[in-house]
Formats: sequence, structure tokens, C-alpha cells
Amino acid sequence: MIRATLTFPHGFLWGTATASHQVEGENHNNDWSDWEQQSGRIVQGHRSGKACDWWGGRWQEDLDRAAQGGQNTHRLSVEWSRIEPNSAVWDDSAIDFYRQVLRGAIDRGLTPLVTLHHFTSPRWIADQGGWAAPDIAARFERYVRKVVAALKDLADYWVTINEPNVYAFSGYYLGTFPPGEKSLGRAFQVMENMVAAHAAAYQAIHELQPNARVGVAHHYRGVQPLHPSNPLDRMVARFRFRALNEFFPQALHQGSFAVLGRTFRFPKATRTQDFFGLNYYTVEHCAFDLLRPLALFMRDLYPLGSDLSGTGFLANVPDGLTQAMQWAKRFGLPILITENGVEDAADQMRPRYLALHLHRLWHAVNVGVPVRGYYHWSLVDNFEWERGWTQRFGLWELILETQERRKRRSADFFAEVCRSNSLASEMVERFAPEVMERLFPTRSPGTPGIIQGFE
Repeated sequence: MIRATLTFPHGFLWGTATASHQVEGENHNNDWSDWEQQSGRIVQGHRSGKACDWWGGRWQEDLDRAAQGGQNTHRLSVEWSRIEPNSAVWDDSAIDFYRQVLRGAIDRGLTPLVTLHHFTSPRWIADQGGWAAPDIAARFERYVRKVVAALKDLADYWVTINEPNVYAFSGYYLGTFPPGEKSLGRAFQVMENMVAAHAAAYQAIHELQPNARVGVAHHYRGVQPLHPSNPLDRMVARFRFRALNEFFPQALHQGSFAVLGRTFRFPKATRTQDFFGLNYYTVEHCAFDLLRPLALFMRDLYPLGSDLSGTGFLANVPDGLTQAMQWAKRFGLPILITENGVEDAADQMRPRYLALHLHRLWHAVNVGVPVRGYYHWSLVDNFEWERGWTQRFGLWELILETQERRKRRSADFFAEVCRSNSLASEMVERFAPEVMERLFPTRSPGTPGIIQGFE
């Protein structure tokens, strides 16, 4: 086998990501806490409960784990419903809590990346129309101004909205997120409002903190026609790709987006990103299906033989990350991989998923894709939205009944990557030997024994 060390650039950001509702626990004032109380909304009737008990103080030990694992950054979110529990009513104790968390991260050598909206909204926002309300952008800007004014001395990197495409389509078209609507038109309306809200937040943040770096965490879903020779499969795959992946980044890049014969225009949103946040998990195949009119005649699936995660939720397709990074490169911004990971309670697939995706990441950086950092989802098992506790994405296992954390082997693997700023064949041989030959094939005569990347 080739013995190789694939080195990343000096100063590369290595971290994990979390989100407030998923880890804090005991949040009873947002739309998701209400959603959890409704029968049939969450798999097996699960509820977030204490989650990872960060609100109770266990963020400290989890950030200790991140720092001890060689990480130099952490992505987290602040909870709008705690900071503004009622319209224009501010809870200074919640702001103080987030100041403690950010200071704690910095003291541990972790540069904070703060997300301002990660799927949850205050109950009063939901009661007044949620993200479909015409004045939501102004309300979001008011909240953002309050947060940034209070935290700007502790954070320079901001994500305004996490995965707006997932939020809009899940909540307003698929009905799996609150408010549970099933209207494509409403989903696009919410996307419009989120573009306007981001643009207003971007301007507000730079007014308050001129040197801030502001972006969006875009969810990229790889979509390919099931049968490339079939024009109907190509048609539905192209629509799904454009509607899901292109709306938001195009709106923030060029101020417009055309779909279904309509052009959406956002002049105030043009060039309102300082970095491109990229969330990537998998690639799916899309087929035309005449029997699915409510799904716009689309059927999505993974091909037989795919390397699937524990519940079949994700397929391990590292080439999709390469495609995602090349796609993001078109927008001419520094790129942060703001989420990447796999649900795997047994921690059998995660090591090879991690090895394969980090190898693609290293290759992209070496051929000029401007990726500046990588955040693995997630630091510890957390509440996975409508899928409850059935999916375990953590490098650390959470025993929900006792709040005990147990380290998975993947945590040790990722720690070696972070500490050395590299992916080495020796690591892959120990943690994911099944992909060793794929990543470091038996060398032919005359091949150098050591391959160094960036120093």
C-alpha cells in the first residue's frame, strides 16, 4: 500500500456542529416544542426533552471534548424563542447564557460560528404566520440586531439561516416540519421571505460589525436521473435539483431566480454573502412517476447496492461532495463545509464515510477549490427533528436516560485528523481498512512512498 500523508492548508478550520433545539433541551416556547406534542409528528412519539442538556450546563463538558479532540472551531446556534420569548420582549438571561457559551468556546481554543436561525421559531412568530407572514423579514432583522449587538465581541462568523430550502420544503410542501402545510406555492413564498430576511440581516450585521463574515448554510442535495437516457427522468431530476439547490444561492448571488415560468427578483440580496456555507450528506436518484402527481410526478430513491446508513436514510456517495464543492465554487466565495456526516448508531459506516469524504475534501483543496474549513455533524447524538432519537449522528454517543456520553471510534479518528491537520494512510488503515485500497492503492514501481499535500 502507499504510505501517504495528505496535509491540509495551515489554519484550516476543523470542527463539529450543533443546533440549539437539538442539544439544549427543555425548550417549551417554539414551534418545534409544540410540534412534538402533536400525535404522529415525530417518529415513535419521541420528544426532545432534555436533549443533550446544554441548557443545564453540559455544553461545558461537550466543548471540552471538542477541544480535547483537536478541533479549533465550533458551529452552534442561538435560540430565537429564548432571546425574544414574546414580540419585542427580550430575555437578558438568555443572552447572558449564550455569552457564557461563546466565551467558553473561545477559552477552549474554538472559534465560534454562530447560526441565527436553525429551523426553530418562537411560538409567537408561528402564531402570527411564521415565515409566510409578510413582515417576517423585519421581525428577523430586529432579532438579529439584538443578538449581534450583544455578542459581536465574541463572534466574527455568522450564519443567518440554516438550510432555508430544507425548512421551506419540509414545512410548507412535504408537511414534515411545522406548520405542516403541503403547498408548493407556499414553499416558494417562504423562500422569498427568507431571502429578504437574510438580506436585511446581512446589512444589519455589517452595520453593527463591519468586519463580520456572514453567510448561509446551504443544503446541497445531489440529484441525478435514475435513467440518464430517459428524458422524463432528466426533466424531473433537473427541476428537483434547481428548485432545491439553486433558488437561494442564485438569489443571493445575482439577485434573481427563475423557476416554473416565474422570475423572482431580489435586488437587495445581490452579493450578500462573505462565505458560502455548504451542507452535504448524500446523492439521490430521481425518476418520473406518473402515479405520484402530488409529488410533482417525482420518485426519489437510492440504487440497489448503495452503501446505506443504519436506517437507510443516507447513501455514502463521496463523489457527491466533490460535485457539491465544484458547484459552490461557481459563486466565487470562500467555502466552509458547515455540515457533513452520517447517522450510524453502531459506528460501523461512519469511519469509512469520514475517510472517503475527507479524501475528496483534500483533493478539492489541492485543485483550487477555496474550502477553508470543515464541520462534522455532529459532536454528540442529538434530537433529529421529525426522526427523533432514531438517528445517531454523533462522534460521541448519548445515553439519553442518564446523559452519559460514550466515545465512538470515529471520535478518535476525527481527533487524529484535526490534531495533525491531515488524513494519513495509517489512520485509514486503522479506522477504515475496508477503503484503504480505494484511497491508497497498491503503488506501482517507481511511485514515491510519501505524498505530501499542503504544508
